[in-house]
Amino acid sequence: MTKFLLSLHVLAAIVAVGPVTVAASMFPAAARRVPVPVGGAGGGRDDGGADAGDVRTVRLLHRICRVYAGLGIAVPVLGFATAASMGVLGDGWLITSVTLTAVAAGLLAAFVLPRQEELLGQLADGQPVERARTVRLAMFTGLFNLLWATVTILMIVRPGSTTGA
Repeated sequence: MTKFLLSLHVLAAIVAVGPVTVAASMFPAAARRVPVPVGGAGGGRDDGGADAGDVRTVRLLHRICRVYAGLGIAVPVLGFATAASMGVLGDGWLITSVTLTAVAAGLLAAFVLPRQEELLGQLADGQPVERARTVRLAMFTGLFNLLWATVTILMIVRPGSTTGA
């Protein structure tokens, strides 16, 4: 049963967290590439306004982040089930991983997704986005990705690992 739960846990991490890390990383640059009207709001493609396809790309990246973040709930649920079946719920590496996972989830919910929504709203209204705002978003996204990379490493090279490495 442990191998089955571990397999589901790893698959959930790949399928749910992977798309969020990629889409969130692509979002700031995609938002910067959306052309806006010279005068700010309004207009269509003829007067230099945002190309609907460009805004759709940014909207799609945000939707991927939202949807797969919701699916990502399965990762810690399956992780706890796996840890319980392995008898490692009290191990330091696991507690550290759970803490970092919670911080990553909080960062995504409190800083990444809301800032994506704000930028998307501006772009949908034909307003230009400030580069500083996309840079801050990229920073929060990078921290989110770094936390997930750290958790992944802890899961692979955990203290007391039975792999012999």
